[in-house]
Amino acid sequence: MRPSPLAGLRVLDLTRLLPGPLASMHLADLGADVIKVEDTGAGDYARSAGAVHGAVSYFQLVNRNKRSLRLDLKQAAGVDTFMRLATTADVILEGFRPGVVDKLGIGYAAVAAINPRIAYCAITGYGQDGPYRDRAGHDLNYLGYCGLLDQIGTAGAAPAIPNFQIGDLLGGSLSALVGVLAAVIDARATGHGRYVDVSMTDAVFAHTLFPLLAVLALGHAVPRGEDVLSGGMPSYGVYATSDGRHLAVSAMEPKFWQMLCAAIGRPDLAPFAFATGAEGRRIRSELEAAFASRSLADWSALFEQVDCCVTPVLRFEESMENEHLQARGMLVEVNGVRQFAPPFKISELPFSARLPPPEAGEHSDEILRASGFSGDEIARLRAQKVI
Repeated sequence: MRPSPLAGLRVLDLTRLLPGPLASMHLADLGADVIKVEDTGAGDYARSAGAVHGAVSYFQLVNRNKRSLRLDLKQAAGVDTFMRLATTADVILEGFRPGVVDKLGIGYAAVAAINPRIAYCAITGYGQDGPYRDRAGHDLNYLGYCGLLDQIGTAGAAPAIPNFQIGDLLGGSLSALVGVLAAVIDARATGHGRYVDVSMTDAVFAHTLFPLLAVLALGHAVPRGEDVLSGGMPSYGVYATSDGRHLAVSAMEPKFWQMLCAAIGRPDLAPFAFATGAEGRRIRSELEAAFASRSLADWSALFEQVDCCVTPVLRFEESMENEHLQARGMLVEVNGVRQFAPPFKISELPFSARLPPPEAGEHSDEILRASGFSGDEIARLRAQKVI
């Protein structure tokens, strides 16, 4: 078996909660040695605050395959310890507000002075500069500022709140991974790392392509629920069935739309796939009436035989049992907790849960010993409550 693609990559992860920990878990799943650096107080407070529904904390879902070191960076000895670890690190991830790591003495300039190969990534809501850099925020704030939240929902209703942190997870986690891996490749080629400034607001804004198309063409975004992908085009939308369930209809190409119209017994609708405005609303109402005549199970059985991009809207627990997602191995069990497998399939890299989510400071001694700290030094750090 070949080594994992990121075997030998050492990551010091100072992040908490969701965006950074998910990013570092992806690195860990790919073979990196991720050291989760937590303070000697609460540590990553997702350990407790993440138990949203009382049983399982989301900490357990984004921290497998990592080791934990508890370290007090407010003590000089803690900073010295971190910097010794940083001399052999390839990547540092942090998610503090801008300027915090510099005040602690562990910022990019300080680390690069002793380890010029470091790829140093900061994940924040608004980035390291700009007038909002010091503002607090969460996912909904980032979506609001970048214009996406105003686009989500149905016509005439308030913006809909997604039950999925678009800014945190796709904006923060995945954008950070792209920047970090680019910096690592560059460092291996040139000997010089990079500073990666990831703004979650920027990351979402940079992917709102269809609102941008509307502004470029019309001078303004199309109102919520009325753009081509959000309700303005009958061939792309969500339709209720007779039992209160829904179908996802994405029959945008003419061939798919024609097959859909034939399948529901309405070939007369075939010319109107791209109808908008009043005509689009009329065709949509015709589809609504047609789909409301039968149950989700009936329609699902029919469209299993018609390849025209009409599929059931599954409840999440149904998705967990979906035959395709199961066949793809997208759920695994780690330390007794069901969770997502990595979303990428790489040849000769079977998923491996090498380590369960660590207890706070579980590997402190092990990490320090492997980094050249003597037994006396470790004992002294512990006595000073640095670790």
